[in-house]
Amino acid sequence: MLASYYGAAAYRELDILGNLENLDVPEDDIDDDVTFFDFSLFTSQFSGKNLVNVDSFGAAGDGVSDDTHAFVSAWKIACSAPNSVLLVPHGRQYLVNATKFKGPCQENLIIQIDGTIVAPDDPSQWDPHFQRVWLEFIKLQGVLFQGNGVIDGSGAKWWAASCKKNKTNPCVGAPTALTIDSSSAVYVRGLTIRNSQQMHLIISRSNTVRISRVMVTSPGDSPNTDGIHITSSTNVIIQDCKISTGDDCVSIVSSSSRIKMKKIYCGPGHGISIGSLGKGNSTGIVSAIVLDTAFLKNTTNGLRIKTWQGGNGYVKGVRFENVVMQDVKNPILIDQFYCDSPSTCQNQTSAVHITEIMYRNITGTTISPKAIKFACSDAVPCSHIVLNNVNLEGKDGKVEAYCNSAEGFGYGVVNPSADCLDSHEDKSDCNQTHHSAETVMLGEKEAENAHDEL
Repeated sequence: MLASYYGAAAYRELDILGNLENLDVPEDDIDDDVTFFDFSLFTSQFSGKNLVNVDSFGAAGDGVSDDTHAFVSAWKIACSAPNSVLLVPHGRQYLVNATKFKGPCQENLIIQIDGTIVAPDDPSQWDPHFQRVWLEFIKLQGVLFQGNGVIDGSGAKWWAASCKKNKTNPCVGAPTALTIDSSSAVYVRGLTIRNSQQMHLIISRSNTVRISRVMVTSPGDSPNTDGIHITSSTNVIIQDCKISTGDDCVSIVSSSSRIKMKKIYCGPGHGISIGSLGKGNSTGIVSAIVLDTAFLKNTTNGLRIKTWQGGNGYVKGVRFENVVMQDVKNPILIDQFYCDSPSTCQNQTSAVHITEIMYRNITGTTISPKAIKFACSDAVPCSHIVLNNVNLEGKDGKVEAYCNSAEGFGYGVVNPSADCLDSHEDKSDCNQTHHSAETVMLGEKEAENAHDEL
C-alpha cells in the first residue's frame, strides 16, 4: 500500500516504520500480581528479614515532633545489614526535614512506607544546603520502595512564593519530594506522593528502575510540580500510575533512553513531555521512548516534545500509541521554539533534531482548533513523523493540523488530515531561513507555563 502511494521513497518510509516498531525499550517485566514482599505476613522469626522500625529509634509519629534523627539512625542500621526492612508504620505521621539517605547498602533492602512522611511547611525554615531536595536516596542497588503510605511535601507555601504564581516573587528552585539518584535495580511500588514543593519524583543518573501503582497528586495550579521526572537515566518502566499535578505528568530530559510508560492516567497537568532540551545552547539527547496505553483528561498538552532554539543533539525513536484524550488543549505538539523565559527568546539557527516519531491509535477530544502542531525549526526540520490511526475531534467538530518544517506521512485514519507534512520527496520548504510568526508565538505562549528544569 505504501509502495504504490509513495513510489520508490516508500522503501525508506518502510525502514522508518521498522525502526519505530522495533525500538529497543525494556520488556514488560513488571508483574503487579506478584507480591515482592508481603509485610502483612511478616514475622521476624520466619521471614529471615531484619526489621528496623523508625519508632524504635525515637520517632514520635505525631506529625509535630521532628523525627529526622530517628529516620537517619534507622537508615544507618537498615542499610548496613542484609535483608533489612526499614519500616515507617501505618497510622502515624512523621515530620522529617530534608535528608540525604546514602548508599550503597547491603543486599535486599526493603523500604516499607505504610505511614505518612510529611515535610516542614515553611520555606523560610528550609536548610539552604538542601535547596532542591527533600528526601534523596543515593547510590542504591537492588532496593524496593513499597507500601500504602504517603510522602507529603506540604507544598502550599512554596507554591504561593513561586514567581509562577506571583510575578513579583523571585524565581528560585524548590525541593523535589523524592529523588532517586545514581542507583540501579530499584523498584518503587504502591506509594502516594502528594503536594510536593516542586517535582514529585525524580529518577536521576540511574539504570533499571521500575515504578508501578504509584499515585502522584497536587492541585492543577501548583507550579512546576512534575509527577515523574527522568533525567540521565536508562532502562526505566513506569506502569499503572495515576498522576494529577500542575505540570508535566511525566517529563523526560537529556541523556535518557530506553524508557517505557504503560497504562498511565494523566490529568490535570501539562501532559506527557519529552524536554525541554537544548536550553542555553546545550546538547540534549533522548532516544527509544514508548508510551503504550494512556488516558489524558483536561491537560494543557497531550503528547509533547519541546526544545529550545540554539540547542544541539536529537530526539530519535519515539512511539506514542493507544492513547485516549478527553478535552486536551494541545493533543499532539512538537515545539522547537520553546521559550521558558520572562523575555522573548531570540531566533537561532541550531536546534535539537527531532526524528522518527510515531503517533498511533490516538483518539479523543480537544478544546483547541489545532489538534496537531508540528512547530519545527526551518534550519533543522523535524523528519520522519508518522501518524497512524489518529482521530481527534473538536468541541464543534472542526479541528486542523499545523506544520512548519516538518516532514513525514500518515496512513490509516488521520483526522485532522496531516497533509501539511512535507512528503519524503518534497523538501522545498526545508531550506527557508525565516521563522513563521505563528511558530514564534507558540513559543511565547508556552512561556506562560514556564518550567524550572533541572
